[in-house]
Amino acid sequence: MVDVHDRKTRSYNMSRIIGKNTKPEILVRKFIHAHGYRYRLYDRT
Repeated sequence: MVDVHDRKTRSYNMSRIIGKNTKPEILVRKFIHAHGYRYRLYDRT
């Protein structure tokens, strides 16, 4: 598959992608927490 962007444009686009703590993710966490569920995001056990 051929990339439709040049290297500089692709690099810029990829640098803007945020993988964690996005707005929808935080809204879901708040909703779950408000309903009494407790959890850990990164449990080492």
